[in-house]
Formats: sequence, C-alpha cells, structure tokens
Amino acid sequence: MSKAIRFDEHGGVDVLEVREVERPTPGDGQVLIRVKAAGINPGESAIREGVFADRWPTTFPSGQGSDLAGVVEELGAGVDAVAVGDEVLGWTDERASHAELVVVPADQVAAKPEAVSWEVAGSLFVAGMAALGSVRAVAPQDGEVVVVSAGAGGVGSIATQLARRTGATVIGLASERNHEWLRSHGVVPVAHGDGVEDRIREAAGGRVDGFVDLFGNGYVELALGLGVAKERINTIFDFEAAAAHGITTQGTSETASAEALAEVAELVASGAVEVPIAATYPLERVAEAYTRLADRTTHGKIVLVP
Repeated sequence: MSKAIRFDEHGGVDVLEVREVERPTPGDGQVLIRVKAAGINPGESAIREGVFADRWPTTFPSGQGSDLAGVVEELGAGVDAVAVGDEVLGWTDERASHAELVVVPADQVAAKPEAVSWEVAGSLFVAGMAALGSVRAVAPQDGEVVVVSAGAGGVGSIATQLARRTGATVIGLASERNHEWLRSHGVVPVAHGDGVEDRIREAAGGRVDGFVDLFGNGYVELALGLGVAKERINTIFDFEAAAAHGITTQGTSETASAEALAEVAELVASGAVEVPIAATYPLERVAEAYTRLADRTTHGKIVLVP
C-alpha cells in the first residue's frame, strides 16, 4: 500500500483526501518512481473544480498532479534507458503525481541533474514546458519588447528568464513586492492593475512586439489594444479570448517531451535559469497548499513533498 491524493467529486480543496491505495505496478515500457517532490499548478485546481470538465473530463475517484521528481524503484518489461536507483524528473498524464509512488512511461522521465534540488525538479514540468511553449509561440527576437503577465509566478518566473535569453527587452507584470526579483533577472517590472496599459506603453517606449499571457482576465484584449499582432500573442488561460481573436494557446501539452524537459533542467543546473520555490507542504497538507496557490500572488512554485 502507499498514499495518494484522491477526490470523488468536483469541488474546492475540501474534496481532497489522502488515501491508502494499492502499490502501483509498472507495465511494459513503464517505471515506478518513489516521489520526492511534486509541484502543484493552477490548472489542477481548475480541473478539480470542474472548470474544464468539457475540455478535460474527470473520471472519479480521481488522482491529481502531473509534475514529479523521484527515484526509480522498479522497471517494467522492455525498459533499459533508466535503471533502478536513478534520480529522475518527469511527468504523468494520468493525474497521479501527488502520491508516494507513481507509474509513468519511461519516455516521460529525464535524468535529474545533481545541481537541481528535488523541489525544483519536482515542479519543473508543467511550469517549465508552459514557459518554454509560450515563449516559443511568441518568438521574441533580439531588440524586441515582450510583455509577460504574471511575470513572477510559477510559469512567469521561468518565461521571463527564457525570453530574456533571446535578447529581447522583457516587461514583467507583477505585484510590487516582486519587482526587485524581476529587476535582478534583467526584467523590467510593471505593476498590474488599473492603468497598466499606460505603464506598459511607458516602459516599452511605445512599442510592444509580443505578449505572453499567463493569467487571463483580459490580457489578450490588452495585448491587442497595445497593437501586438495576434500571431505574437499566446495565452495559456484565456481560451475563450483565444478562440474569439485567433490567438495561439501553446503551453505544456504542445511542448511536452523528455528532451525539452531535460533542456530546461540543464539551464537550471547551469544557473542560467532560476526557479523560485515559494513553499513546500507534505501530502497531508495538500488542501492548505492549494489554498495558498489560489490567491495567485505567490512568487515561484508550491511543491508537495510526500
């Protein structure tokens, strides 16, 4: 037996439970991982609440979580790319990483660099792939100006750094308490809220070439109002606005691969990209972790540590 997060109906954090479940067994091409860390993400909250029930239906009882890092404990038949005892990071598509043990396909893990902590490794997939996909979609170029909404959040803190590596000037929208962190990473901080369009125009010198929306709530329309071409706008939250205006929604699922994850992990290991960790929680405090995530003001990632 092992412990895992489960819920039996859509709802708030009160539906989440830690349950004893059967020990998973890896099948052909799979590996069993003992989880050391597993990040949590706003999309998981939305799925649990039923916001995306039409887009991503849920079968109950449901597990939760995609991000993971841990130690390979058992191999299924035909697996030779990893070995028992290997330290890896990766993901599951089965909403199952918020658990002590999880089975994943062997091609959904990559070696964890020694210089990357468990907490960072275990929270890198969803945020890292969403950041990489969003930046690739907007395709910043040297000398251009790109805006990133929620620029100090779990995804935004990575996306701003990846965008800066292209040579573009990056404007990060964030609460004032996160402005110094953005400045220290070469990002121009701008406070969100009333008057944000004028503040962006001033910071940008009048021209914005690309817009990475990681928050929703009207930023697609704001980007269009700033004169950004629709093919240079990407949102990972506002699917309604994207459909209405023909905006791309490239994020985690479109970017996901072990190779892309390894690429981001190596950038973290080299010190080229920093992944801030806002807080860690044991499985038993999963509801508290998601409650903190829900205010959407945390700087960096919140991580479960089974």
